[in-house]
Amino acid sequence: MTTIVDYADAAGLAGTDLGFTEWLEVTQDRIQLFADATDDQQWIHVDPARAAGGPFGAPIAHGFLTLSLTVNFWTELFDVTGVGTKVNYGLDKVRFVSPVKVGSRVRGGAVIAEVTEVPGGYQFAVDQTIEIEGATKPAVVARGLYRFYA
Repeated sequence: MTTIVDYADAAGLAGTDLGFTEWLEVTQDRIQLFADATDDQQWIHVDPARAAGGPFGAPIAHGFLTLSLTVNFWTELFDVTGVGTKVNYGLDKVRFVSPVKVGSRVRGGAVIAEVTEVPGGYQFAVDQTIEIEGATKPAVVARGLYRFYA
C-alpha cells in the first residue's frame, strides 16, 4: 500500500515504517536484460546450465540488479504530492547479504530514517531492505537518499 503525503507534511516523517511491497519474481529474462544493459555477462547470471553446477545451484541475479529494484519498491511504498521534482539522490551504506536465485520472489521494505531540509526541498534517508521469500537473511540492505523539491 502506498503512503501518500503532501509536501507540507513531509518534514515530520522521520521514523515512519512504510511496510513492504508486493512480491516480485526475479526471472531469467529480467536477469538477461540487466546483463545486456550493463555488459555483465558473467556465467553465474546468464548460463543456467553452468550455473546449476556452480556454488548456488542456479543462476543468481546481479547484486546491482537487485539493488536497482529499490527504486521501484520505494515508489510503490511512498509518494509526496505538491512537489515539482523528485530525484534519486544516491545511496549510503549498501550490502548484498544473500544471493537471489532465478525464480525467487523478492519484496522491498522501507523505514524513513531521517528527513532533512536541503535548498529548495527535503532529503529523505530511507533504510531499505529487499527480502527473499522464505529466506532467513535479506538480499540487500541499503540506505537510499531521495530528494523532493517544491
